[in-house]
Amino acid sequence: MSEQAQAPDRTLVPLTGLRGIISRSMTQAWQAPRVALGLDVPMDALLARAKAISAERGVKVTPTALMLQALALTLKEHPRLNALLTDKGIEEIHAVNLAVAVHTDKGLVTPVIRDAGTKDAVQLAEELGQMATAARTGKLAPAAYQKGTFTLSNLATAGIDWVTPILNPPQVGILGVGQTREAVVVRDGVPAVAKVATLNLVFDHRAVDGYPASLFLRDLGARLQAAEL
Repeated sequence: MSEQAQAPDRTLVPLTGLRGIISRSMTQAWQAPRVALGLDVPMDALLARAKAISAERGVKVTPTALMLQALALTLKEHPRLNALLTDKGIEEIHAVNLAVAVHTDKGLVTPVIRDAGTKDAVQLAEELGQMATAARTGKLAPAAYQKGTFTLSNLATAGIDWVTPILNPPQVGILGVGQTREAVVVRDGVPAVAKVATLNLVFDHRAVDGYPASLFLRDLGARLQAAEL
């Protein structure tokens, strides 16, 4: 007799298949001495740039695609965050391979955009859309989930303000992003309303110290705020 038949008032979700893989990976990640840093970033210029590129190129370019581009550029400048922690040591990877958290009916998966640092916003937008659709329909090959060097977990569409995601081992860093919301900021001593998103960087303290991790987040925030891509 099945577990569900024995207890009709509840549903058992076995820790097998994808759910089991997620469980084991999260258990491994939780052992790392992780630290989280947060930064509120005005996104007005980035939102405007996404609209402008979409209109100019005739392709839907989302703020997430621009965020991936900004991440790739900033990781090139801060290679310790674009790294893996292995038994041999800290491996700084030359190619920026961005894993992107995608929710599916069966659980969370993280397909990888390879060599993201060589692609523009339109290329990233197209690849992200194709990748997410294929992941949700179970059509991605196992290789599509391999060789990630850093992960983006964007929960903006869920309507939350911030998230501190768990690491995706053996990667040493992951960025969590909440929704873009209206907030009061001070510009030249004058209060103003801006579109703001909270970025949370979670990193493995064995591989990265707090100060260089802070510089990475600072530089990423400045790049997003200025939409300099």
